Amino acid sequence: MKSDITPENSACPIFLEPIDPEQIKENENKIKERAKATADKAKAKQAVLDRLGITADEAALLLG
Repeated sequence: MKSDITPENSACPIFLEPIDPEQIKENENKIKERAKATADKAKAKQAVLDRLGITADEAALLLG
């Protein structure tokens, strides 16, 4: 693979660097953690709405 991808009319060279397998694994773990946190937050929000006996739209009306 060619590592120099500098356009011909550019004064600033651009080089592709090989991806470190450890960095790929770390990035995948961060993505999984973020997805889990988002899902946990949604579950907690729904649990509160269920306890109050209202829908998300009704909560938005109360808070907005």
